[in-house]
Amino acid sequence: MIRFLQTSGQTTKYILGGLLLIICASMVITLIPGGLGGDVFGGAPGKGIVAKVDGNEISADDVRTTAKQMLQQQMPQGNAANMSMLLPFFSQRAAEQLITRQAMLSEATRMGLRVSPEEVKEELQHGRYAATFFPGGNFIGEQEYNDMLTRANLTPAKFEESVGHDLLLTKLQALISGTASVSDSEIHDQFVKQNTKVKFDYAVLKQDDIKKGLHPTDSELKAYYQSHLSSYANSIPEKRKIKYAVIDSNKVESGVTVSQDELQSYYQQHRDAYRVPEQVKVSHILIKTPLPGADGKVDEKGVAEAQRRAEDLLKQLKSGAKLEDVAKKYSEDPGSAKEGGSLGWIGRGQTVPEFEKTAFSLPKGQISDLVKSSYGFHIIRVDDKQDAHMKPLDEVKSDIEPALKHQKAQQLAQRQAESLLRDARTQGMDAAAAKQNIPVINSDFFARRDMLPGLGPSPQFMEAVFAAQEKAPPDLASTSQGTAVYELLAIKPPATPSFEEIRTRVEDEFKTEQSRTLLTQKAQELSDRAKSAHDLKKAAKELGASMKTSDLVLPDGQVPDVGSMSGQAAVAFTMKPGEISGPISSGTDAAVLQILENQQPTDADFAAKRDQIRDSLLQGKQQERFGLFVSNLVDEMTKSGKIKRNQEELKALTRAGSESGM
Repeated sequence: MIRFLQTSGQTTKYILGGLLLIICASMVITLIPGGLGGDVFGGAPGKGIVAKVDGNEISADDVRTTAKQMLQQQMPQGNAANMSMLLPFFSQRAAEQLITRQAMLSEATRMGLRVSPEEVKEELQHGRYAATFFPGGNFIGEQEYNDMLTRANLTPAKFEESVGHDLLLTKLQALISGTASVSDSEIHDQFVKQNTKVKFDYAVLKQDDIKKGLHPTDSELKAYYQSHLSSYANSIPEKRKIKYAVIDSNKVESGVTVSQDELQSYYQQHRDAYRVPEQVKVSHILIKTPLPGADGKVDEKGVAEAQRRAEDLLKQLKSGAKLEDVAKKYSEDPGSAKEGGSLGWIGRGQTVPEFEKTAFSLPKGQISDLVKSSYGFHIIRVDDKQDAHMKPLDEVKSDIEPALKHQKAQQLAQRQAESLLRDARTQGMDAAAAKQNIPVINSDFFARRDMLPGLGPSPQFMEAVFAAQEKAPPDLASTSQGTAVYELLAIKPPATPSFEEIRTRVEDEFKTEQSRTLLTQKAQELSDRAKSAHDLKKAAKELGASMKTSDLVLPDGQVPDVGSMSGQAAVAFTMKPGEISGPISSGTDAAVLQILENQQPTDADFAAKRDQIRDSLLQGKQQERFGLFVSNLVDEMTKSGKIKRNQEELKALTRAGSESGM
């Protein structure tokens, strides 16, 4: 199918590890606004079809497969019970993503975007799949290629179509996002906003101090209780009494052994999990080039100047300068510059293509010539290399053995619990438990959120117990320790407490509500007095507030008793020295500020941070623009009937226990 990709040289055998998950990851469109709402239009999809998008069907099987892949990718070591419980949630996400993906593919095609076979070839040879299909630059061979795809339940045609679709979506995103731009004034405004510092005096009032001074009478508390009676109705929760016996999985596991044959078998069945991809450890120096302006044109003089500077640094390195020293002083990649240019270990698909191609082709210890990418000019050094390989059994045995022991213990515990349940239903709980030498625990009345001896936090068990009917036969449910067989003995329905029973609670709630109101009033009075007298310290003394002084603080800073400066306190950055703020609430505290100093950033700081701020603003605008495009596209296609959803299939997929066929 891709014979045209074959290159000369010895074929390297390399089994594709987790290919299905890689493809799943490439299919996921994370920028999906909204949900699955909307009416089902005429000509609705039939049974087994979740949606039709511009005539293309998305089947329930497609959603199930994608949901399972997504779940395995996010929880590679997840146990079967947890994965089964989460599958309905992931099914909803999978349906959303597949519908949106198909809508975007249809729109890209309508707009005239295309992907050629040559572009697919380039992606397979030099993109995220290169290490799999072209280790060391040599194609693994068509037979091995077909076999690997077959093991991943894919055909070459389906796989290559998916790769082409990914490239098409990349083109669409680049086209839509490429219209975004930022002006010099926006960059400067953002710089000032992020780098202005303020220092201030502030007076603090605390709700706890006010609360301590409140001493309500019984009549006030009884009136409060009566006026809030609806909130206390049935506030004493339903309680139940049971007897139960626990099959502790940990105890079962302590008696389980794993043979060498079992270890070997598990290792062979999960070989893909122990593959280590090709990696390189690299350091680099980056000299940025100007971004395109609002008209889409690039400042060629700026590009030439960046190239000249990069060439000068390369000459210094060739003359014996240390890359670490040069990177710290001149590199414009802030993340790696402070580390002497080190990016650490990287794999295929983690960097831009130009950078990756050079990094993986350079010999260890060698420094590259200039490499131009969309970011600018790079000078790259390969510090170390690691070929793709598979970890031997001895290396991963310590990971496999506990997993196998746990799996065997779970199976044994389940069989033991089922046997206990059968006997409990025919012989009674006490006799059944005695037969297995397991103690029976008789509980007192307990609420749903209580914790029972020997169980630990066990929400699934509590749900089962509180869903059981009175006089029902014994049953079993999962616990945090394993499985428990239980018998419901009695139910005490929810009740409304009398005033006397919850007097302490009523008093606390009364004082909390009153102190919150008084705090608001007192903070406003503090601000009004301070502004009237132009003296915050005097007003604070009169009202018993404590005075403090902040350090110089940035907008992303925190100040004790004021909290985040990005919240209500952000008003400080708009005020002049001497000005007094209104009340600023930070939960259970309130403060009033008086500005001492408003320190504006310098032009030199702006010159140093300008490019970084521009890049950040541009990226944000690009994401916002593309997100809006996607949202509008899905809405318009839904309204026009180009997207038709089968709500019954969607409901079936997202119901618990709908993972059949998975």
